[in-house]
Amino acid sequence: MVSGWELGRHTTSIGHRATLCAIYELPPDALFAHQDHKLTQRSTLKLLAGFPSLQQALLATVQGARECLVVMGSRSRDADYLAAIEMALTERPALIHYRVLFGLPHHQVLHEHLLRLLRLRDPADRSLGVKTLHVGLIDDVAAPERFFCASERQAVVPIPSLTSHEAFDSGIALGALEAARLLDHGRQAYAAARKVETAQDVEVLDVLRKGGAPA
Repeated sequence: MVSGWELGRHTTSIGHRATLCAIYELPPDALFAHQDHKLTQRSTLKLLAGFPSLQQALLATVQGARECLVVMGSRSRDADYLAAIEMALTERPALIHYRVLFGLPHHQVLHEHLLRLLRLRDPADRSLGVKTLHVGLIDDVAAPERFFCASERQAVVPIPSLTSHEAFDSGIALGALEAARLLDHGRQAYAAARKVETAQDVEVLDVLRKGGAPA
């Protein structure tokens, strides 16, 4: 952890910041201001107003991923988007994928997607030297659900609709710098999640409903 922080490979989480502050007896600003300053100085944001723009950005994020793809949320129901994730894993065996659910899947299409992921990849496989599929579920009902899709190149965060009170069909597109932060967020969320990494683990998950929004 300390090596990654010193070399600038990872952004330090709140919990680890507290630990390092205690070790070095220095305030957070003295140790981590450079991380936060770089983010605010180079931030790249783009508003995605409406589902076509949101879907296009999500697909571009998935299709452009070469090293890591993190997807968060339990409400996905866009079959094209889910199929693109499966295609990316098929075409790029070394692509590391994290899928973190917040509670049970809301739609049958996501439930079936999870089963297909596990047919494509075995989380126990280490033939490439590392684990390439990570699926987990956050059971804590007090934990706020998060929705985003991030690669090492870009990220998309769905937001409430700009035209309807019922959907999350708009979003914010982020550049590589912000995406790197979200990749770390996803890895940390997976570490705290209950692992869902066999077909049996998925089969016991109930599907909550028949509606929802892409995430």
